[in-house]
Amino acid sequence: MSDIDVLGIGNAIVDIIAKCDDKVLQDFDLPKGHMQLISAADADRLYDAMGPAVEISGGSAANTCAGIGAFGGKTGFIGVVDDDQFGKVFAHDLNAIGVKFDTPFNEGNTPTARCLVFVTPDGERTMNTYLGACVELGPEEISEKQVQSAKITYLEGYLFDPPRAKEAFFKAAEIASSAGQRVALSLSDGFCVDRHRDDFLKFIKSHVDILFANEDEIKALYQTDDFSNAADQVRHDVELAALTQGAKGSMILHGNATMAAPSIAVETVVDTTGAGDLYAAGFLYGFTQGKNLDICGSLGAVAASEIISHIGARPEANLVDLAKKNELL
Repeated sequence: MSDIDVLGIGNAIVDIIAKCDDKVLQDFDLPKGHMQLISAADADRLYDAMGPAVEISGGSAANTCAGIGAFGGKTGFIGVVDDDQFGKVFAHDLNAIGVKFDTPFNEGNTPTARCLVFVTPDGERTMNTYLGACVELGPEEISEKQVQSAKITYLEGYLFDPPRAKEAFFKAAEIASSAGQRVALSLSDGFCVDRHRDDFLKFIKSHVDILFANEDEIKALYQTDDFSNAADQVRHDVELAALTQGAKGSMILHGNATMAAPSIAVETVVDTTGAGDLYAAGFLYGFTQGKNLDICGSLGAVAASEIISHIGARPEANLVDLAKKNELL
């Protein structure tokens, strides 16, 4: 019997989020709507240019775990932070929301990772990530017992960037597969897919049971401008794929079956940071509780709609109440 529903493995990052206009992105040559890796010096330079900011524990897989915890699911997280102020805040935030996080602090000279997020008036987020202590994640951090005890091990595509983290990625997937548990992967970002396309495809075909991607990411993976073509291709590579299309909702592919889950409109889109992470949270919570796939997609839509209604990628409203309001629980 599994002890936890979902074990997330990913970059442990503190998000620093500020609103800006498009001119700021142009002035600093920041690719709108994407994530790029930056140096410590660049992080300091961009931080100095930011307006008033909100500092919130983040990281893609950690956000997903926090969302599952907010639904009442049992989750754990593996990631590396330093024994500094940001690291302690990160650990406290995750454990406070019910996510088991007990990876030992890294006591080196590399500070906890941070992501500087610029949010334009249209709600689009442009992320600039200094990986910091994240690059210290390696195979030794992967607990065989934890992975074996999780129904699903959830991995974020950003882990393909640091080499040692990539080793951890493969180790966790192999343990999960050997234990008869499922492996889920989020493609994370179109630029990330471009950097690692061949490795992603090999890994997906050999290890992944559940794939999460947005429209741009899945088209980048299969190098096509046609979303339908990309969807047809992914059917042959994974058991289950959940493909998000923003306001158009999501498409869920299982074998030859196709299910659609509509998005849930919000009065104002404030910040899209973490929308995909929380969609995955709702979906995985529903999946591990035995819900039908269309309900899983709708739970994802509920969580995503809550996140885009405020700054930050951690839930502020009660997700269970929102799901009940939409007659999903």
